[in-house]
Amino acid sequence: MPKIAIVGGSGIYNPEGFELISEEFPDTPYGKPSDPITVGRISGVEVAFLFRHGKSHQHPPSSVPYRANMYALRKLGCECVISACAVGSLQEGFRPGDLVIADQFIDFTKCREYTYFTDRTVHISMPDPCCPYLSRVFAETAEGLGMPYHLGGTYVCIEGPRFSTRAESAMFRRFGDIVGMTMVPECQLARELGMCYCSLATVTDYDCWKGEDVTIEAVMRTMAECLDRVLRLLEAGLPAIGAKDCRCAESAEGCGATAAGDV
Repeated sequence: MPKIAIVGGSGIYNPEGFELISEEFPDTPYGKPSDPITVGRISGVEVAFLFRHGKSHQHPPSSVPYRANMYALRKLGCECVISACAVGSLQEGFRPGDLVIADQFIDFTKCREYTYFTDRTVHISMPDPCCPYLSRVFAETAEGLGMPYHLGGTYVCIEGPRFSTRAESAMFRRFGDIVGMTMVPECQLARELGMCYCSLATVTDYDCWKGEDVTIEAVMRTMAECLDRVLRLLEAGLPAIGAKDCRCAESAEGCGATAAGDV
């Protein structure tokens, strides 16, 4: 059973470097995940890969079945979730093409299903939402590969699917370093299930605070240009993941997986 899950877009799944084992599409109490989950090996490491938005990009950020996705991955035996995503930069020093290994988020979303605990009140502790161990592994890997990266950064999560207005973008600059649409509630749901979460965010643009309009065409173009870097990072970083040296699961002890049922 795979211990590591990769959640990302279509470009992250590279059949040439992926040794297919099986395809799973489990039922969950929250419906089906976004798409069938592909189980295979990357650099000899067994992983479960899930298209966050679906292969046809049929799930916009607000309607991604986040609870089903995280539950299904946990049901398959995953203990770590690695999120590969595209983000806009809110700071001059976070340049298009840079990797940001986020360590914090600020939630500006409005209408998502944020928790598995809907029958009682559970205050889960999340001062540090991202796994410091996994973040160090990929930072060291990026360093060794000579990739431009930032270890640490605050991810401002917005509802989407529209991009920010100039006023919003200027405001978000006061709060964070990058802006995206999917880290919440994905990150906190993973924590409720006792899984570690690592965000590998590729900067595609400067949002609109710098004067240039953001278009999906420009975002996809930059992401495609950076795809080889992301694949090399995963191929080199996955084998470096060993025994977890973190406390991520502690905040879910006594309520994590059991809160979502018998995973």
